[in-house]
Amino acid sequence: MANQTEKQQSISLAVSGSGGSGAMTAGNLLLDAASKGGWYGLMTRTAGPQIRGGEAAALLRFSNRPLAAVDDHCDVLFAMDWLNIDRFSAEIPLGPKSLVIGDSAAADPPPAIVDSGAEIVTLPIADLLAPVEGGRPNMFALGVLAAVTGLPNDALSQVIDRAIGKKGDKALQASHAATDAGRDAAASLANRFTIDTTEDPAGRWNISGNEATGFGAVKGGVRFVAAYPITPATEVLEWMAPALAKVGGTLVQAEDELSSINMIIGASYGGAPSLTATSGPGLALMTESIGLATASETPIVVVDVMRGGPSTGIPTKSEQSDLNIALYGLHGDAPHVVVAPQSIGDCVFTAQWAVHLAESLQVPVILLSDQFLGQSRAIIDRPADIAFLARRDLAESIGDQRYDRYTVTKSGVSPMALPGTAGGQYTADGLTHSVRGTPSTKAEDHQVQLDKRARKIDGFDYGDHWAEISGDGELAIITWGSVTGAVQEALERARESNIGARLIAPRLLAPTQPEKFTEALSGVNRALVVEQTHSAQFYRYLRAHYDLPADTELFHRPGPLPIRPSEILDYLSKGG
Repeated sequence: MANQTEKQQSISLAVSGSGGSGAMTAGNLLLDAASKGGWYGLMTRTAGPQIRGGEAAALLRFSNRPLAAVDDHCDVLFAMDWLNIDRFSAEIPLGPKSLVIGDSAAADPPPAIVDSGAEIVTLPIADLLAPVEGGRPNMFALGVLAAVTGLPNDALSQVIDRAIGKKGDKALQASHAATDAGRDAAASLANRFTIDTTEDPAGRWNISGNEATGFGAVKGGVRFVAAYPITPATEVLEWMAPALAKVGGTLVQAEDELSSINMIIGASYGGAPSLTATSGPGLALMTESIGLATASETPIVVVDVMRGGPSTGIPTKSEQSDLNIALYGLHGDAPHVVVAPQSIGDCVFTAQWAVHLAESLQVPVILLSDQFLGQSRAIIDRPADIAFLARRDLAESIGDQRYDRYTVTKSGVSPMALPGTAGGQYTADGLTHSVRGTPSTKAEDHQVQLDKRARKIDGFDYGDHWAEISGDGELAIITWGSVTGAVQEALERARESNIGARLIAPRLLAPTQPEKFTEALSGVNRALVVEQTHSAQFYRYLRAHYDLPADTELFHRPGPLPIRPSEILDYLSKGG
């Protein structure tokens, strides 16, 4: 077991309890305090789909370097109770080096905890909190975990003052007293797991992927949002509502997903860069209208924060299984753009890029995030400022000339007249049309417009942003989205053992980039595809569109279990 003098590269913690016990609050406060203490951090959340009650856990990881993946094990689990913890015990991997802390008054821990071989320490939480009027177990847990990890007192105190102070002096005093009681109770466990601190953390952000997506979209120029709340995408909307008001934009809560997609098409037709955010069930409802935006060449951004499926599936857990519907779900030949962020910080860039692409190409852009990225919080370095800003080719001066909205151009992009432009009237609907926009059943018009819409996205220069490519070697690991963080960490560990491999992680999923992908695979004779789906959707997409090495293997599984760095490293260490 780790001793008081052992330093680790990272610490993994879990705080679990029944719904309403405050596990998430404790996790958020720990993450804030870790940031002030000079650590980087990542907090993921796991919960049942119940409206209220049920199981909940905050899963945290701290390090002295940026984090984008969960660890292979859990060092410390604080269980405020054992109710339903077996439902996510597989998501909290314990072992002989783990420490489990629970309430001595609670029922015995479940077999999964006992059989893990972890050290189990029980504390009489109710008795220790009895002298503290209004003291809550989650604040007690906060003190215990701060002691175990060596989290500085002043950092934790500042966070409690800021978070609880608004509730009044009585609540603030009770929170401090309960936290102190937890520290005192864990004195014998102090500094059991510790890491070095880093330099001044003043420039870092504490942000979730959903917040980062909203920020990137606003930064990219989005000024109208319509959406219907759905787990796990709702926080995108919650963050954007006040943010849009500050820049003169508007957010409307629609009555359903169909209304929201049609509202943003209308707003974009009127000239406002527009966005909606949803999850898999909502995306399924929106596909017909996304086809309308494709046919009418109206730019929109659709954020899909994926969850376990099909149907209602597991709303509170992560999976990458909306890939197929995002790529192929529109009826007819409907070319559109699909992009995917690769980390919480990358959500800022990818959302901003998505708006840029939608406006520049006058197409729908689907941004595929997921529950892991969207609802996790991380302490990250401030993302670099990117100059992307929505730029739509507008027909501003028509005069007496005939306005052909869908005129054939070299780029495939035609100047768009906004409502009120003199002489710029045109029909914008889903029917096949002539260059003027007049509905047509002519084969020639159909062919010309299909060619035009395909050409404008296939011929666009997406630059180096299309993928993250790093490392070198004859083996390439190909992945996408939130799994990229686990692959990157596995490759970092592999390099420490002099094992070389290359990362290829496409950020641009549609349109495909065969020439660039071939270049990225230069010198590679073996490949491993890593993804979080049951049916290997990403692998089949790659096989359909790219020439993979003959020796290509696959590592995949569905959610909710995350793919961990050690699983990928094992593959590398064994030579596949």
